[in-house]
Amino acid sequence: MKAIAIQTFGGPEGLAVIDLPAPVPAAGQVVIATEAVGVGGADALIRSGALAAYGFGPGHIPGGEVAGTVTAVGDGVDASWIGRRVWAFTGSGGGYVEQARARVMDIVPLPPALSATDAVTLGSSAAVAHFGLRHARLAPGETVLVRGAAGSIGIMTVQLAVRAGASAVAVTTSSAARGEQLRRLGATHVLDRAGGGGEGAPATFDVIIDVVAGPDLSAFFDRLAPNGRMVAVGAVGGRPPADFGTRMMAAFQKSMSFATFSAATVAPEELRAVRAEQFAAAVRGEIETVVHDVLPLHEAARAHRRMDDGEVFGRLVLTP
Repeated sequence: MKAIAIQTFGGPEGLAVIDLPAPVPAAGQVVIATEAVGVGGADALIRSGALAAYGFGPGHIPGGEVAGTVTAVGDGVDASWIGRRVWAFTGSGGGYVEQARARVMDIVPLPPALSATDAVTLGSSAAVAHFGLRHARLAPGETVLVRGAAGSIGIMTVQLAVRAGASAVAVTTSSAARGEQLRRLGATHVLDRAGGGGEGAPATFDVIIDVVAGPDLSAFFDRLAPNGRMVAVGAVGGRPPADFGTRMMAAFQKSMSFATFSAATVAPEELRAVRAEQFAAAVRGEIETVVHDVLPLHEAARAHRRMDDGEVFGRLVLTP
């Protein structure tokens, strides 16, 4: 089968098409003939070499989510899965392939009316948005700021915050055009990347969901209301400075809090239930998927180049 591997860390040119043997499922696993592969910010971070300390080496195959049809099952897996369309989480890699392996506990059946492209646009991003807002204890009537809202996680966070009854949902983004797209999805105020502008926007927010992190994270502590909660659900801008918490300590009397959130801390059965409901909600038209473009698998480097250039709004999808 064809796959995409990281031959050298750094720019997108380090991605290459390789040939691999067709996978065989181990016990508790399935093999999926992939119809769509989600391209995520974590893939770009791994490819850049920024996460090399976590054990990623040359030859790593990126990609954390795929959708397609189960073609084989391993020991202990019900054979009735064969022939079913599913979404699957492949972990920290292994998704940029024509045939993917996944644990049966990490797959979710797809409704007939949901495309594979829409499935990989929702599967990881909408779940992170859902549990990120829950981690922040968002209550109806509270205000929300989504920092880095043009990516798939941010787009889903905006929509789910609106559905949860937020009284205002502000976003940071890089252009007026993207701001208008986010308004159409429910954003009430559009700020620039630094959190400025947005005439009439709240001065502070009860909840900030941060997809960016990076060197400017601590500046957004100033935008938290008393008892405000910031949750970092991503780090597409890199790590914050080592002393980022000093700014929060300087505002000790505001009783603010900061947390990180990873879907790895959610039980698999709970993730499956939420994803199944979100897939159903998308079919009902209650959640909108935003796909920036669909490219063939062998153009993975082009997809990463577009992410690096900052031109993507929503999800990039690869199709084998």
